[in-house]
Amino acid sequence: MKSTAYLCTAVLLMAAIAPDRPLHAQETASAAAPQKVILDTDIGDDIDDAFALALLLHSPQVQLLGVTTAWGDTDLRARLVARFLAETGHSDIPVAAGPATKARSTFSQRRYAEGFPPRQWPDGVAFILDQIRRYPGQITLISIAPFSTVGAVIDRDPAAFRNLKRIVIMGGSIHRRYGDLDYLPARGPEPEYNADQDIPSTKKLFAAGVPLEVMPLDSTQIKLDEVLRAKLFSQGTRTTDALSLLYWQWTASTENPTPTLFDAVAVAEAIDPSLCPTQPMRIRIDDAGRTLPEPGAPNAKVCLQSNSDQFFQFYFRTVLGQETPATAQ
Repeated sequence: MKSTAYLCTAVLLMAAIAPDRPLHAQETASAAAPQKVILDTDIGDDIDDAFALALLLHSPQVQLLGVTTAWGDTDLRARLVARFLAETGHSDIPVAAGPATKARSTFSQRRYAEGFPPRQWPDGVAFILDQIRRYPGQITLISIAPFSTVGAVIDRDPAAFRNLKRIVIMGGSIHRRYGDLDYLPARGPEPEYNADQDIPSTKKLFAAGVPLEVMPLDSTQIKLDEVLRAKLFSQGTRTTDALSLLYWQWTASTENPTPTLFDAVAVAEAIDPSLCPTQPMRIRIDDAGRTLPEPGAPNAKVCLQSNSDQFFQFYFRTVLGQETPATAQ
């Protein structure tokens, strides 16, 4: 990952909002039909899930079949997703709730979620399995949460689960831990949140036999600094307005002004793999939830380094490229 100097940031932002300037991701985009995607998310704690969802909603390369929620209060997470979809003009996308669990995390965006009426949500596990059976070999499942819902899907029908086209996850730590931002030597791996909250499900996922792409801490610690935040939130679209509101609830709860867009980086790679090239690795999950490389046949493709400038060019162009101002809706 590279730091974003202000001069480079200014050039990046001019490119991101200038419709006549081609960028890497669009030059290489496939003309094929959009890929079918399901997003599994623990939206509502950290803010990066909302930025990841926004990217999927505006990518012409994606057909978002639905959003399932994982970990903790999955019903409240579903309410947050449903409100975000309604406010951004995507209320036709199905929302389903995975199994509820105990969670120690803080639901920083609770007030936003509670602004959507309670309802009985469809079973997220059944939803994923129904979509796999409808589109065997065609669906990319993107998991940016602890793998409680994914593990439940595997338990209920492991044969159907193997009919996924691939899984892309934000999870794990191979060489770098939280706070290792490529400025100093790596301090070595540590248990990463998504991988260590439900270790049995993480082990099931890595042994499931489905093509697996892993976006660990090594490649996903990209910061949305104050220059980029101001430019994004000032655009006045329905999506950027919703992101801004969620951001302020998150930062008030956490007293942290600068988001790390772990999950959005994983989604960007799922849409355009050239943004974060992977290498085959064999990963073992130990009893502490650590993701340890070891010799043997690969069970995953892992991205160990990303480029912040390329990511933000892709993110801004995608999220802003298909939106009109909120006042025009």
